[in-house]
Amino acid sequence: MTKSFYPPLRTLMGPGPSDVSPRVLAAMARPTIGHLDPEFIRMMDEVKQMLQYAFKTDSPLTMPISAPGSAGMEACFVNLVEPGDKVIVCQNGVFGGRMKENVERFGGIAIMVEDEWGKPVDPAKVESAFAANSDVKILAFVHAETSTGVLSDAKHLCQIARDNGALSIVDAVTSLGGSELDVAGWGIDAVYSGTQKCLSCPPGISPISFSERAVEAIEKRQSKTPSWFLDQKLVMGYWGGGAKRAYHHTAPVNSLYAFHESLVMLEEEGLENAWARHRHHHDALRAGLEAMGIGFLVDEPYRLPQLNSVFVPEGIDEAKVRSQLLANYNLEIGAGLGALAGKVWRIGLMGSACNKQNVLLCLSALENTLSGMGADIAKGQALTAAEAFYAK
Repeated sequence: MTKSFYPPLRTLMGPGPSDVSPRVLAAMARPTIGHLDPEFIRMMDEVKQMLQYAFKTDSPLTMPISAPGSAGMEACFVNLVEPGDKVIVCQNGVFGGRMKENVERFGGIAIMVEDEWGKPVDPAKVESAFAANSDVKILAFVHAETSTGVLSDAKHLCQIARDNGALSIVDAVTSLGGSELDVAGWGIDAVYSGTQKCLSCPPGISPISFSERAVEAIEKRQSKTPSWFLDQKLVMGYWGGGAKRAYHHTAPVNSLYAFHESLVMLEEEGLENAWARHRHHHDALRAGLEAMGIGFLVDEPYRLPQLNSVFVPEGIDEAKVRSQLLANYNLEIGAGLGALAGKVWRIGLMGSACNKQNVLLCLSALENTLSGMGADIAKGQALTAAEAFYAK
């Protein structure tokens, strides 16, 4: 007979999911009530208000999609892209490629602006793409590219879109709650994220927000939105304001309890304090890794504090290192993707996992494992450097 499943206790320092706070896990275990229950609807209104705080917007079309971040991405594209629409898509990693897939699947024309993996989106290339193509409807780019750990200048890129009369779609899956993100202040028209990164919530929910300009574009569509489930005009019947809600789908009740709790924790900490915490512990991790002799893929000005792509030492089997970290320390770090596979590790410092204890564990475990494999690293320096940073 099959027995109940009990997962091992891991420390999650990969590209996601991140460690989930005990408070958030406890919230999931609260009694399930109906998704149209008056108390649940009251909680939904609180979720919307707190999500507006997290995104820094007052847009009423701000809500969680009942599906993971990839569905949030699809919600943005399926509602805004119509057949024949020109969309400038910036690709400097894996997830820009997924944006292109969405544009083409919904009949749009993807105009690609490509940058080297590990480099930010080049605004000059975006300007040139607009100059070379008339009637561009949308600019789409990844704010925080999870496959490389690079941060692009969303404020500048969105201004370019506005200057050219275009809407913007922004992937903020890894940036929300971990790096500065100002949806209203930067003029972002459509943004999507995930709960499993810097919000320290289980996967399965995708926060999204649409600006007034984006809502107008949705309302003026010439064709029917090709997805029933993700059609925002229908979803708003359930997530709209007021006590009377139209049934759209059965919401993931307990997962939304968890999301609510994670947003409460973000409010308690303060958004700017959360950004500062991610930067603080990143700087300690960086000090330790560099003292060990391990370098970063991304140049410092564009480096995500919550997602660190670092080079694998010469002659080391990176998969074997990850396997030993998991077996010996219950520690998970991520592999490189695409052209970076086998060349880098991705070390996450996201949400609840972003703390001093985890930084020191990661440095100690990585040094011990690499030393045992005969890697060319400086021994006995990493923890000293990190502790010296913390002592400042």
